[in-house]
Amino acid sequence: MAGGLFALLDDVAALARIAAASVDDVGAAAGRASMKAAGVVVDDTAVTPQYLHGSPAKRELPIIKKIAIGSLRNKLLFILPAAVLLGQFLPQLLPVILIFGGGFLAYEGAHKVWEKVSGHEPVAEEAEEELTSAGELSPEHEAKTVAGAIRTDFILSAEIMVIALKEVVTSDPDATIWMRAIVLAAVAVLITVLVYGVVALIVKMDDVGLHLAEKPSKGAQRVGLALVSAMPRLLTAISLIGTLAMLWVGGHILLVSLYEIGGDGGLLDGTAFGDVLYAPYDAIHHWEDAVHDAVGGTLGALLGWVVNTLLSGVVGLVVGGLVLAVLHAFGIGGGHGSGHGSGHDSHDEGGVDGHDARHDEAAPGGTAEDSPNR
Repeated sequence: MAGGLFALLDDVAALARIAAASVDDVGAAAGRASMKAAGVVVDDTAVTPQYLHGSPAKRELPIIKKIAIGSLRNKLLFILPAAVLLGQFLPQLLPVILIFGGGFLAYEGAHKVWEKVSGHEPVAEEAEEELTSAGELSPEHEAKTVAGAIRTDFILSAEIMVIALKEVVTSDPDATIWMRAIVLAAVAVLITVLVYGVVALIVKMDDVGLHLAEKPSKGAQRVGLALVSAMPRLLTAISLIGTLAMLWVGGHILLVSLYEIGGDGGLLDGTAFGDVLYAPYDAIHHWEDAVHDAVGGTLGALLGWVVNTLLSGVVGLVVGGLVLAVLHAFGIGGGHGSGHGSGHDSHDEGGVDGHDARHDEAAPGGTAEDSPNR
């Protein structure tokens, strides 16, 4: 009897070890997949705060919560099942889908560059028409804003999940469909918590600053005023980083996806057109290796990555500019969220997310992805 009990305990311990190893595998795979999607995550984080323009402080966190729940629903209920089935039965189509995602990112980045260069900042005419007498968004417009944010998030979430799926399929081709589903679910939760947690911290940073500025302690007041004055600079920096990330990641996704379509095992492997698609990133990869070999060591690896990144960004800007020109020629335009406030490109010119008025009143004195092998 005792022997049977000990054998059972041994079996339980063995199962626990297997389960722990599986959890470690899921965690490691989810971490790698999330890192591959980092550029899109930066874009998502940079875009979301603009939807809070005109919202009273007490509504900011509830709005973020609604958008986050909608984002998680997008990822888990709609995108995840489709992505898992695609990865299981038609993995060769993943690079094709990523081309559209890369093109969208490149277009978004080029659109933001065009807004800056041309001075054509988005105007919130619809939002201005739906303000209450207190100068705040009406409940109806808030509902429209949340719905619009969730729709935009669907596009970015789809890109994140497909990039993550591609990493899972590439790193472990023999993983079961359930393993892939669990990893993608972990990525969905991790990315959603990260993005909207950071957004919540950003949009409430000035409120924390105002609270500290009202404290009797001089040190707390200095910290509070520093937080308040840092808000426009922080959001301007996030906007710039988001734009650069869109161009770089969009261009890199396009180059690598075309490379894989024309390379060994790709849809167009062995064809003349496949060789044409394969050539651009093959050349960039050779230039990256040449810089690495010429300089050597850690510095050489860093400079090689910089070469790859800069050229990917140029490709993203060129492709995005072409898409933008074609859309404008057909009378189509506007980046995501362009109808929802002054946009995060204009944060440095007068406050963000409706916080500038509170600042003026309360603190007037404040001042590379692993390269594929053919």
